[in-house]
Amino acid sequence: MKIGYRTLKTAVGTPVAIWFAQMLALTNFASAGILTILCIQNTRKRSIVSASSRFAACILAMVFSFIIFETIGYHPLAIGIMLILFIPTTVKLKITEGIVTSSVIILHLYGSNDINGETLLNELLLIVVGIGVALILNLYMPSLEGKLREKQTAVEENFQRILQEIAVFLRSGDQKWTGKELTTTANLLDEAKALAYRDVENHLLRGHHQYYHYFQMRQKQFELLERMLPLISRINQTSDHATIIADFFEELSQNVHPGNTAVLFLQQIKELRHEFKQADLPQTREEFETRASLFTLLNEIEQYLVIKRMFKKSDI
Repeated sequence: MKIGYRTLKTAVGTPVAIWFAQMLALTNFASAGILTILCIQNTRKRSIVSASSRFAACILAMVFSFIIFETIGYHPLAIGIMLILFIPTTVKLKITEGIVTSSVIILHLYGSNDINGETLLNELLLIVVGIGVALILNLYMPSLEGKLREKQTAVEENFQRILQEIAVFLRSGDQKWTGKELTTTANLLDEAKALAYRDVENHLLRGHHQYYHYFQMRQKQFELLERMLPLISRINQTSDHATIIADFFEELSQNVHPGNTAVLFLQQIKELRHEFKQADLPQTREEFETRASLFTLLNEIEQYLVIKRMFKKSDI
């Protein structure tokens, strides 16, 4: 059984919040633990947003409770009227995340049968203790560097394999490749981007988020690789040009890494395009279609490399 950091924080924070509320001799002190449970989040940013929404909703609930309960009375009907007015207000203010939390405060105030300064102070302290403990615990977030590097390595290995298989097909027309790396890479990129986004939300003051931009770059390149495959399947393997392109893909596969060598390959693309233009004109329909596919493929490869060129070497 694996116990995550969020579970550990919840297990530690809940009793601490309850104990602190007890030390302050607060009524309904156990509710401080509930507030802590609700405010423990996966990232620092999410924690701050959640805490802000819940705090604002609780303060709003105290205002609504005082007005409605003191005006209509402490009757179940008053709670219904209260929620009819309160919930749309939280939606309008975009603090709906605090509805559950504030409902606890509303029921406390309803149960008191008399909202006065002491009651309101008690609820305010419960809110501060519960949310405060959660925020303090969420200051610590485990580093995701190791996991992000693992994802980076896995994505690059898959890119290498895809490019190698393209080279094999262009040389021999070998169709034994199952293409499983395409599915694996798509899943890897989704997981990596989600992980990188968590890393972004854990570093609120960092100006540049290297892994987030890196996986965004690889996602764009992967989409281009998928677009290339139908073009490659239309190229006649007996063509000399197919062999040249195969050699290019083979070399490209050996240079999939965080470093930026795209400029060198872009120069090769320029030379290949010039070489193809100087070649004899196609004599048959098949040769014409192959030539057209080759030029389109060169354009796609060029775009693939331009995306990498825009990614700075210092980013990773």
